[in-house]
Amino acid sequence: MADFGLTEEERMIQQLAHEFAEKEIRPKAAYFDEREEFPREIVGKASELGLAAGIFGGGSPGISSVLIAEELAWGCAGIALAIAASGLAAAAIIGIGTPEQQAKFLPMAISSDGQVRLGAMGLTEPEAGSDVQALSTTAVRDGDDYVLNGTKRFITNGGIADVHVIFATEDKSKGWGGLAAFVIEKGTPGLSEGTVWKKMGIRASHTADVILEDCRVPAENRLGPPVGGSGATGVPGALGALKMLERTRPSIGAFALGIARAALEYATEYAKERKQFGKPLIAHEGIAFKLADMAMAYDSARLLVHRAAWMAAEGVPLLRAEGSMAKCYASDAAMRITIDAVQICGGYGYMREFPVEKWVRDAKIFQIFEGTNEIQRLVISRALGGR
Repeated sequence: MADFGLTEEERMIQQLAHEFAEKEIRPKAAYFDEREEFPREIVGKASELGLAAGIFGGGSPGISSVLIAEELAWGCAGIALAIAASGLAAAAIIGIGTPEQQAKFLPMAISSDGQVRLGAMGLTEPEAGSDVQALSTTAVRDGDDYVLNGTKRFITNGGIADVHVIFATEDKSKGWGGLAAFVIEKGTPGLSEGTVWKKMGIRASHTADVILEDCRVPAENRLGPPVGGSGATGVPGALGALKMLERTRPSIGAFALGIARAALEYATEYAKERKQFGKPLIAHEGIAFKLADMAMAYDSARLLVHRAAWMAAEGVPLLRAEGSMAKCYASDAAMRITIDAVQICGGYGYMREFPVEKWVRDAKIFQIFEGTNEIQRLVISRALGGR
């Protein structure tokens, strides 16, 4: 019989993350949302506690990682992503990097010991998002270097990262087999920041284009063993890093959980206190049933996220795309829960002086990035069909 309880260590980690979110993140969430600034000081404080490396830093997130992600996003999803998003670059390095490359580049991409070190994973392009094989960024071998040219779009930490992991095509005729990933260190000539995007939500997280113009990268910065080998996932080439994303998606789902829980808690308390027609809103069946549906959606999503996180950490094959299930369901649930929270809170839910409308704006992106939910459903259905 499954044990749904947390270990003492997991409870301590959860409490640490919650207290940090309550004391350091929530009081400043509105400030960074309004000004769209990167919260470097908060990221530094989180790194001192090991929270920055605790979500994606190990490559295969377990229960502790999703507990941290949920608590930080309960505080503010934008600040939480600023703390944790570097781990996506780390996941790519772990996915296909050699042990030597991992030893060199991982410390450069993850904040720890109070030092803010940022990573960025450059996959999306102006004309390529879900269709990864449509990437047009090129990598051409030139002696002991590769020369990269192209534009990456909507990149978290783009242009400000200490390490960019850039996906490019060496030979478009080979499809997946022609893709490769390159680590580009800060200050490398030819890499520059493009447009810094103003966003609907997660505004504390930095999002920008990355421009590559004859960017020369040492050949040893091409992730993975010699051409023809396989990375840590056992899958050749850059596809290995993309396969690794299936194992990081539970943490993406956990961020959505944090937003959903914040909205559910707020709406529930509001419904208990707000009186209409002589009784609290929660005593009206129309509101009570809405809250019941919100609670069931949150709990269902949490079970999916925790199952997938446990499977990833234990090395259990995600044969039914359990990572995609967790990310997709949790983000859809967060969107529904936050919208319903606005409805329950009425005019107060709609006003920017109160936090509910922000949670709606923050929740939306989780249905889009790290694989749109339409793509997640494609992945799930193909897994069910044995493809």
